[in-house]
Amino acid sequence: MFGLQRGFKKAGARTIIMSLWPVDDNATLLMMTEFYANLTKGMSKREAFLAAQNKVKTTAGFENPRYWAAFIMLDGNEK
Repeated sequence: MFGLQRGFKKAGARTIIMSLWPVDDNATLLMMTEFYANLTKGMSKREAFLAAQNKVKTTAGFENPRYWAAFIMLDGNEK
């Protein structure tokens, strides 16, 4: 995980969203759709990420942490 993270940082990525373990495709779809929808509404990256994670957490069928707790945001520098 650290090698992958370092590779993205060296390539110029300022913020990385990744999962710590394999996550259900539908949970990932919901998480990423919500994240980008929140960004387009003007939320900061951190706010958008936390709101998206909360959306997954409170969606029927995805309450178990295995669906939402794997996602992490590294660095989180704003714009």
